[in-house]
Amino acid sequence: VNICALAMVDLCGLLLACICCLLAGGGWSVSLAAATAANGGRAKGEAPSSPHAESFSRSSMDASASDSYGYSAAGEDKIQVHVVPHTHDDVGWLKTVDEYYYGLNNSIQMANVEAIINSFVRELSKDSNRTFIYVEMAYFYKWWGKQSNETRQLVKKLVSNKQLEFVNAGWCMNDEASTHYNAIVDQMSLGLRFVQENFGDEARPRVAWHIDPFGHSAEQAALFAKMGYDGFFFARIDYGDRDNRLGNKEMELVWRGSPSLGSQSDMFTGVLFYGYGPPPDFCFDQGCSDPPIQDDPNLFDYNVDDRVKLFIQRVGDQAIFYNTNNIMMTFGSDFQYQNALQVYKNLDKLIKYVNAEGTVNMFYSTPSRYVDAVHQAGKTWTLKTDDFFPYADNPYAFWTGYFTSRPALKGYTRLCNNYLQVCKQLEVIYGSVFSSKERKHSSVKLKHAMAIDQHHDAVSGTEKQHVADDYAKRLHIGQVECEQLVAMVLRNLSGRYDHDRPRLELQFCELANISVCPASENNSFNVIVYNPIGRGIQRLVQLPVSADGLEVIGPSGKTVASQVVPLSTKDKLLRGRKGIANSTIFFWDEIPALGFKTYLVRPVSKTGSARSSDPASLSCTSTRVVTT
Repeated sequence: VNICALAMVDLCGLLLACICCLLAGGGWSVSLAAATAANGGRAKGEAPSSPHAESFSRSSMDASASDSYGYSAAGEDKIQVHVVPHTHDDVGWLKTVDEYYYGLNNSIQMANVEAIINSFVRELSKDSNRTFIYVEMAYFYKWWGKQSNETRQLVKKLVSNKQLEFVNAGWCMNDEASTHYNAIVDQMSLGLRFVQENFGDEARPRVAWHIDPFGHSAEQAALFAKMGYDGFFFARIDYGDRDNRLGNKEMELVWRGSPSLGSQSDMFTGVLFYGYGPPPDFCFDQGCSDPPIQDDPNLFDYNVDDRVKLFIQRVGDQAIFYNTNNIMMTFGSDFQYQNALQVYKNLDKLIKYVNAEGTVNMFYSTPSRYVDAVHQAGKTWTLKTDDFFPYADNPYAFWTGYFTSRPALKGYTRLCNNYLQVCKQLEVIYGSVFSSKERKHSSVKLKHAMAIDQHHDAVSGTEKQHVADDYAKRLHIGQVECEQLVAMVLRNLSGRYDHDRPRLELQFCELANISVCPASENNSFNVIVYNPIGRGIQRLVQLPVSADGLEVIGPSGKTVASQVVPLSTKDKLLRGRKGIANSTIFFWDEIPALGFKTYLVRPVSKTGSARSSDPASLSCTSTRVVTT
C-alpha cells in the first residue's frame, strides 16, 4: 500500500493568544484627551483636534537613571548629546548569513561579524564608560555558542553594567511590508528567548530599533507596543514626510498602531536625524576617510580645535529640529566596528575635548537612556495613526518594487510559515508521546530558517541571487526536518485510533502543484488530512492519480463523494517526466478542529461506483490545500 499525507493549513485561521512574548509589562502608558495626527493634522475619520499634554507612566523608568550615565543635571540648559555606538549587521544581503559571520567572500563586501563582536566586547571591557548596542540575535547566538565560560562571564558583566545593551533583539531586523504578523512574532520570540535564557530579566530590551527597513507599518508599531517596548526608532521615512517633520519639529511623536487597541498600541517613536550613520565628517571606522582626532601638539596636523568646532556645529544642526535638549547621535553603520579600538579611541577624545569646550554635554549612552531623558522632559507629542509607507528617498524614487520582487521566495516563505505552525503544534504532542531516545526531529531548524528569512533583505527580495538561494536552502532543510516530525506524530496517532489498520509509512506530496506525487500515482493509497486551526474546516482535497476508476473511503468506512478529472496537455507538459499521473482526484470533506482524518483511495469495486456525479459539489477551486 502506498501512503500519502496531506497537512491542511489555513493561515488566516491561526490564533495567537498572546503576542507579548517575553516582554509583557512596561511600555508607555499614554493618556490623550486630544492630539493632532501627523497625517494632515487629524486621524482618519476624526474631527480636527489640538495638541494636548500627555501623561506618561512607565514602571520601568527611573527618574534618576540618566544622571548616573553622564547626563548633566547641573547644566540643564546645555544640549545633552547621547552617543550611541552601534553596528548594523544585515542577516544576509550581498553575502549569505554565514559569509557575513565568518568574513568570507570579501571581494563582494568587507564584513566579518565575528570580528565585530570580538572587537567591541574587548574594547568595552577596557573602560566602564563606553557603551554599545547590538540588535541581530542570529549572529550573537552563533558567536555565543563558541565562547569560553570566561568570555561569557565578561559579557554578562557588561550587560549587567549597562555597557552592552540589546535593542530590538529579534533574530533579525524584520521587513515590515512583506512579512506575516505571526512570522514576526516567531522571530522576535526566538531572539528574546535567547536573551532571557542567557542574560536574565535585566537584559530585557526596552527599545525597538528598525533603522534600515524600507518604510514602516502601523502593525509593526502595534506589535512592539504589545511586546512592552518603551520606544521605537528608525531612519528611513519618505523625503517629503521628513521635510515636513523637520519644519514642524515633529521628528519625535506618539504612534498609535492600532485603532482597535487604541492607547494600548501607543509607542513613543523617533526618526534619526543623520540616518543611522555618524554625523557627517565624524566616521572613525577603518572603512571611513574622515580625519581622526589628532591631539598631540608635538605632531603635525593637530586638529582638536577645528574638530570640536565642527562637531558642535553638527550638534546644533540636529538640535534645532527636536523638542528637548536631548539629542541622540549614532556612531556606526553597516558592519562597522571590526576594529573597535580605532573608533572608541577617537570617540573618547571627542567626548573629552567637546566637554572641555563647555557648550554641550556629550557622553556615551544607549537608546533606552535617551528615552528616559526625553520622558523626564514632560513634553507634548503629536499623534500618528497610519503607516510610514510608501518610502521614497527622492522625487519619483519610491521603494515599492520589493513588495512583489522574488515572488517564488515570498510564496515559499508563506508555505514554510504554515509548515512551522503545524510542526510546533505536533511537536508538543510529539514530546508527550515519545521517549527522549525516540525524539530524533524538532522544529529548531525551521524556526531558525524562518526567523532569518524575515530579515528586511530576505523575504523582501532585495538580496543577491546566491543569497536568495541560501535562504531557500535553509527553509527546505528545516521543512524536511519538520516533515519527518509531522510524519512520526501522525503515524503514531493514526495507529492509536485506527487499530484495524497497519501503522502507516507517510510520504509528502511536495510537487502536487505540478501534478506529481509518487505515493498517489498507484492504484491504492491512504491520505491523512490534518487541520491545525481551532475550528472545523471544509476543504477540497486534490491529488494526482494514474487510474481513472477510483473511490474515496472515509474514516467511518463510508464512501466520500469524489471526482476524477483528466489532466490537460499543458499540465502534462509542465510536469514533464517527473510523474506518470494522467488525472486528478478531487474530494470534499470537513476536518475537525485540531484533528485529522484518514482516507483510503482505491479502485472502484465491481458492484458499482459510488462517486458523485454532481460537479457543483466539487467546484470550490479557490480553496487552497497545502501539501506537506
